[in-house]
Amino acid sequence: MDALKGFHQNVLTPKAKKLLRIITHCGIYEYLRMPFGIKNAPSHYQRMMNTIFPTELSEGWLIIYIDDIIICSDSWSLHLERLARVLHKVAEVNMKISLKKCNFGFEELKALGHIVSGLSLGIDKNKVAAVLLKPIPQNKKEMMSFLGFASYYRQHLKDFAILAKSLYRICDQQTVFEMTQERIKAYEKIRKALTEAPLLLMPDWNIPFKLYIDACGDGLGAALHQVQIIDDKPTEGPVCYISRQIKPTEARYGASQMECLCLVWALEKLHYYLDGSVFEVITDCNAVKSLLNMKTPNRHMFRWQMAIHEYRGNMTIVHKVGNIHKNSDGLSSWELANTPNNPAYVPLEAEPQIPIEGINITDIGTEFFE
Repeated sequence: MDALKGFHQNVLTPKAKKLLRIITHCGIYEYLRMPFGIKNAPSHYQRMMNTIFPTELSEGWLIIYIDDIIICSDSWSLHLERLARVLHKVAEVNMKISLKKCNFGFEELKALGHIVSGLSLGIDKNKVAAVLLKPIPQNKKEMMSFLGFASYYRQHLKDFAILAKSLYRICDQQTVFEMTQERIKAYEKIRKALTEAPLLLMPDWNIPFKLYIDACGDGLGAALHQVQIIDDKPTEGPVCYISRQIKPTEARYGASQMECLCLVWALEKLHYYLDGSVFEVITDCNAVKSLLNMKTPNRHMFRWQMAIHEYRGNMTIVHKVGNIHKNSDGLSSWELANTPNNPAYVPLEAEPQIPIEGINITDIGTEFFE
């Protein structure tokens, strides 16, 4: 659901009216309701929405992003019950909802540039198509715009930081903008990765995770996977990808230290997923496997031992040789792209056409909508 001109439904306080006065040649004007474009307006509106639905948000089935309201349910009857609860709260505060922007009863929907369902998270192809139609960036501003767009979807892109390293470098103020063959190749790789980005599985907290890690001279990369039942058969797929460039001080590390650093960094970044969960770390470096049991570690290794100690009871480290360990390897590609061959495939180019049963807009009442 979408609030109808949400900001304009907020009446300003007398103090806020004075602060937002506009002086013109025709006199002084002041807003009576919260206008669009005010710096603190989004955060104020988000705080207001959180105050209206505290119980629903704490129960975890209601998601609110500013004026967008998403209700999640496991069954149709439960969905109707939750929809009624939300609409009653809406009526209590006299909020108006835009009916033409509402979608009821869908199994998947578009939200913030993604296609979201109960099973997976995909990229909205329409958003990507608009970027693919643009020519190669001709200046730093255009390149930063492209990198900002791609970075928004970086959890779908394996080794994004490594691929984009040369492109970020030419955006520095001290660097002359020049699209060399190497940079054009990196640009095309990112564009291709956006079009072939895999669907990300929604994490199932009752199933163990698999964490693939890999480090190289350009950066660190990790892929969090799970094996879930899709179409009645176990299928391994990504939950998210993370990557970053190495820092100047880290460039001096040896291969073993770099792999251990990658593990510590991945555990920190994915703490939300891995804290309290059973998971397996897959690496192509034996040093990572022996990190926990080192008798005389150096200062780096000792600090890293302490960092991963909290995961020790739930973590198992498995060593695989390089030619098998390919899920986080920068030279490999994930085989479950968003294609019809993927058991979790979702056709993103079309709006979801799912029949709505058991709900009648006239039964809800028109007092909520305009």
